Amino acid sequence: MNPFNDPNWMPWAFALLLGLSFLLYAVLDGYDLGVGMLSPLESPAGRDRMVGAIGPFWDANETWLVLGVGILLVAFPRAHGEILQHLYLPVALLLIALIFRGVSFEFRKKAPESQQPHWNKAFFAGSLVASLSQGWMVGRFVTGFQPGVAAIVFAVLFSGLVVASHLLMGASWLVLKTEADLQKRALAWTRHAITAMLFLAFASSVAILATDSGLRSRMLSFPGVGLVLLLPLFGAAITVLVRLVCDALPLPDDRLAWLPFASAVAIQILGFAGLVFGFYPDIIPGRMGVTQAAASNESLGIILVGTAIVFPILIAYTVFSYWVFRGKATDLSYGQDPPTP
Repeated sequence: MNPFNDPNWMPWAFALLLGLSFLLYAVLDGYDLGVGMLSPLESPAGRDRMVGAIGPFWDANETWLVLGVGILLVAFPRAHGEILQHLYLPVALLLIALIFRGVSFEFRKKAPESQQPHWNKAFFAGSLVASLSQGWMVGRFVTGFQPGVAAIVFAVLFSGLVVASHLLMGASWLVLKTEADLQKRALAWTRHAITAMLFLAFASSVAILATDSGLRSRMLSFPGVGLVLLLPLFGAAITVLVRLVCDALPLPDDRLAWLPFASAVAIQILGFAGLVFGFYPDIIPGRMGVTQAAASNESLGIILVGTAIVFPILIAYTVFSYWVFRGKATDLSYGQDPPTP
């Protein structure tokens, strides 16, 4: 049997790659967006060290967003058109915010000293708007772009949840990558962020029950109701663990400094799994199935060859870069002094 002529597996293979790309983006770019939102809380010296903690990684992290959108466009063209039809404005805001953030990241130390505070503010604003846009898009997507107050309230709460999630990722990343007083402040930010995230996750879960979505019916029927009960229990257990670890850190030789970030990643994976379960086997909840939205098998077969080459290269590059730049962060340097006004 020619596997490219089997209609049953290729759409699902691309759905898996699509989900993996967006999950990796949520984890990897989540923490550097969180660091950007936390940056105004630090002194100029501490802020430079925070930026140094994400400097070698932040632009490569966004590659996973490009890959995910690319897979959505070429493998699921009908879903791509339907989703963009509802999300043009937040997508435009996200792109503008990411551009502002990238430019300010490079200019904040190269610009004349009098202008650097403006670029620092742009770096914070770009990180915040990008996080809010992502939360709004996911919130609207989860309810199948339903109209009505309940769906809008859910999207607003989910935007706040994504901001809190990114703050948790960013703070826990700083616990791992920094030391001394900055690490202690990062521990305090981690405690505050996980408390806010827990509250917003509960509020979002209640709000989704008020919408007329497939996710609600899944949550209230077996076996979904079991998942609804288990996920908060796991989330609460991880929250207690993070709080206890943050109270005990820092330890000699920086032991367990990795645990808050690993816990934050586990929370992201749990939340992502819960969302996917809520609308499986649809690619747009309540509107379009995975096989219904997929391109033809001939097209998917050609795309699969390219994806099979690109995906392992991205994985290898990501692992290599994190291995090379392992250890504590140093100040980000461009090897030159800022120009005089």
